[in-house]
Amino acid sequence: MKKIIHTDNAPAAVGPYSQAILAGNTLYISGQIPVNPVTKTVPETIEEQTEQCLKNVEAILSEAAFTKNDVVKSTVLLADMADFGAMNEVYAAFYTGEKPARVCYGVVKLPLGVKVEIETIAYKE
Repeated sequence: MKKIIHTDNAPAAVGPYSQAILAGNTLYISGQIPVNPVTKTVPETIEEQTEQCLKNVEAILSEAAFTKNDVVKSTVLLADMADFGAMNEVYAAFYTGEKPARVCYGVVKLPLGVKVEIETIAYKE
């Protein structure tokens, strides 16, 4: 079974892709940038941007009847690796239970000039 997941509680895709795809018991969430879905604005600081990315991830998880406890892997993209520590603090506060596997890459540039993007994979039986 494959199903497209969409919610108005997270920003619409800025390209030809879906917010998420549910394939069997696995939810693949496209990279979420820190756009507030209501105001369409991007916060300034890396901390605020990381928090907004995670709120967007959580909204998509919820739409698919998943929770952050179902997350098994995250991919974090940073426009500046100097922001790693600050991003990490916000990320650690979000995942308070068992932490998902994660990788973090420094990249040259992200869509809309944001500082962070977070892709997520979740699984539940």
